This record gives sequence, structure tokens and C-alpha cells, in this order.
Amino acid sequence: MSPGDEQGYSDYAETGHTRTRLPETDPYGGAPRRPHRSSSRSLVTVVGVVVLLIAAIAFANRGGGSSADEASPKNDQPRTSTTAASGTKPVQTKSANIPTGFAHTTQGAQSAAANYAVALGSADMFNTAWRHQIVNTVYTPDAAAAKQSAMDSAYSNEKFLANIGLAKGGTAPNGQTFVSRVIPVGTKVTSAGADGTTVEVWYTSLFGLSGEASKNPVTESWYTTTYKLQWVDGDWKITDFQQKDGPVPVGRDQTASTADDMTKAVEGYGGFTYAR
Repeated sequence: MSPGDEQGYSDYAETGHTRTRLPETDPYGGAPRRPHRSSSRSLVTVVGVVVLLIAAIAFANRGGGSSADEASPKNDQPRTSTTAASGTKPVQTKSANIPTGFAHTTQGAQSAAANYAVALGSADMFNTAWRHQIVNTVYTPDAAAAKQSAMDSAYSNEKFLANIGLAKGGTAPNGQTFVSRVIPVGTKVTSAGADGTTVEVWYTSLFGLSGEASKNPVTESWYTTTYKLQWVDGDWKITDFQQKDGPVPVGRDQTASTADDMTKAVEGYGGFTYAR
């Protein structure tokens, strides 16, 4: 998986990754999971997905609307202008396969935050060489230097890796596919200045191992991460972040896909470059 396809851990708050809650039963046919009491389990604070949006749209639109609905004034509609399409073209440049060269505007800051969230939530963060490239690309030089050591310790922790089913070096067992993706749903600027902007990214994420023998099936989670961005050397870069759970939508009664279908989907569908 490449960084372009594109989570923090509570015990390793400086990692820039998110959290996940693994189910007690295994939809891939494994034995029920027992909770781990080691501190490393609290590291597993990763990410999950969204087909719910499509289902919600279909549900809302079924049966057609009335003329009265069509005549409703726009002021009655939810205000989504903060992430409405603006017509601005996505960036054309990349560094370490991560979109870079964002506009020096609030829209550019939102696009940067969304794309950086995807990179920091990718499976490539578990590979030392890729992780270093990602961190050096999305963080300011000072922030990258301060966080790199903590990230290396977190991502190379053997007990943590074992808890999520990965071998030393962050590799998946034979016959299984490691899935770690962030899918932004929307962004919002909470403060803006000439050279510093704070952006919230609401996203869903996928995390786990896809495969018939997996005891850590792919699950979905929802988070909002607040990124503090600084304009450095002609681009937006992260100086710090904070993460919280949700907002989490109500789950539908959809049947979980098979391990084979999940693997094919992850391998067959690439990621996006996020821009307004």
C-alpha cells in the first residue's frame, strides 16, 4: 500500500495516530477475543469506514419529495458551506506521494489537513522509512524532529504490534492484508491567521487485518482531529494536533462483508486527493 492510498494512540499521544475498538467476536471465524490488560492494548487507538453515507442518501431520497419540499428556502437547509465545493483545483504536486503545495488560504489549509490526516492514518506509518518521509512531509521541521523519536518507539513496540496482529516491522501474516485508512467526511476552520490556521477534520477510518485467519477483523471508527497548521516555506504544515471521538452515526443493520470481499475492496480501491 502506498501513502497515497491512505490514526494516535492514547499511551503514545505524540504518534499522530488514532484509536480503534476491536469487536469481542470475530466475523472472520476466529475465537472470541479476550480483553488484554497490558498497557500496550491502550495503544490500539486506531481508525474505521463509511458506506453509511450512501445508505443515508438513498434512504432520504426514496419515494421522491413534494413540491412543498422543493420550495423550501435555502435558509432552512443545513449550513455546509465550510466544506462545499469551491471549484478550486486539487494540488498538482506531491512529496513522498503526499499532496503538497497547498494554497495560502483557509481552503488550502482545509485541503492540507484532510490530506495529512489520510497520510498519518495510513498503513505506511508502520514502515520506518515511509513513516519518516510522511512525518517530515506533513509536520514543520521543528515538530517533526520533536515527534520522530516517540513515533519510532510507538510503532516498533513489539507487544503493541502483536496485539494488532502484526509481526516485527509492521508486516501482516501470510495470507492477510493489513488495513489502515482514514476517510475524511468534512473539514472546518476554527481560527485563521496570516500564517497560522486551526482546522478540524471529521473522518471515519478502517483498521484491522483482512483474511480468513484474522483475529483482528477490519473495523470502522469515527473521530475528529484538530490540526494546528503553520505556513512554512510555501506550504501548510502541522505543528500540533488533538483528537476526540465522534461524532458517530447510528449503525445500520448491514451484514459484514467476507474477509475475501474486504481484501479485494482494499486492494482494488485507491485513495483520493482531498481538496475543495
